[in-house]
Amino acid sequence: MAGDGLTVLISGAGIAGASLAALLGRSGHRVTVVERDQGVRSSGNPVDVRGAAYEVAERLGVMPRLKDAATKVRELIFVDDAGRRVASMRTRQSEDREVEVPRADLSSILIDAGRSDAEFLFDDMITQLNPDDGGVDVIFDRVTPRRFDLVVGADGIHSAVRRLTFGPEADFAQHLGMYVATAKLGLPLERDDTVIMHNEPDTAVALHPGTGSSGVAFMFRTTVQIDHRNTEATQQLLKNTYRSVGWRTPELLSAYLAADDVYFDSVTRIRMGSWSRGRVTLLGDAASCVSLFGDGSSSAIEGAATLAATLTGSPRDIPTALARYESAHRAVTRPRQRGVWIASHLLIPRSRSGIVLRDRALRIVGRR
Repeated sequence: MAGDGLTVLISGAGIAGASLAALLGRSGHRVTVVERDQGVRSSGNPVDVRGAAYEVAERLGVMPRLKDAATKVRELIFVDDAGRRVASMRTRQSEDREVEVPRADLSSILIDAGRSDAEFLFDDMITQLNPDDGGVDVIFDRVTPRRFDLVVGADGIHSAVRRLTFGPEADFAQHLGMYVATAKLGLPLERDDTVIMHNEPDTAVALHPGTGSSGVAFMFRTTVQIDHRNTEATQQLLKNTYRSVGWRTPELLSAYLAADDVYFDSVTRIRMGSWSRGRVTLLGDAASCVSLFGDGSSSAIEGAATLAATLTGSPRDIPTALARYESAHRAVTRPRQRGVWIASHLLIPRSRSGIVLRDRALRIVGRR
């Protein structure tokens, strides 16, 4: 460790990793980010930046770009088979200090914010970690081995750093009996400020206007468990699940199945007794995923800010810095993980009576 600055390797150039790279780099640390993809994927749902994450984005100076890239969505409406509106809810908690941004745009903007202060290695990955009391020797797939003071796994729900350091994913991942599939379709929509959703028991299909290119999302419950990487299995599961769902579902499913860039994964909760082991720690979904329903993007940015602050405050006492980070950020993620049950039943009711009760409750709230 030279001076007070740390050498830090971040695995993953997504929202968590890019945020941390920008924050640490600006604080004088020497940061390297390794990302196995060649660039930022275009698929995935638009995500929110709100609360403390909004303040971090302001600090990084990226809010003007985020606002330019933001969607105009303000409302989610629920429709019946004929497309008639039956209920609605606001999607924003604040009109002034909140933006919804396509995930790829958010990641790209955060990467740009860190480029001048961090090194980015795309199309590469960590294959081996050899930690000791003074740091971590890292072997990569492509570049020559290096040594770092700290390694941060910000590589998502299927984190390789977590697997290499803590053990197999199955030890920490809890499949919640739901899947989500998304794709950009570019279908024309009448309004750019409204998401449209149709429900039948255990299923939801939604159209999001995006920012000039609409997208579709399929969210559903099932007892079937498949490998999210098996394209044939995922497509067959979608066909079986949605074969008799009404509204525009046949058209939207056909478009999804024909799309080149799609996202499909289980709705999963990651729970760990500790996020750190020696000179290796986890951030974002790798540590505390509450995918789809847990405000994960804002949590990732908040967690990055907390980790950057504790490391900068105690660069010569990494164990203390990591303990402070984990204690503070668990207080943020814990209630969001507990809220998954409520959010999932709001968006994917289990029965027709549940759909009716949800719609009725939203109409009553809307009249207040």
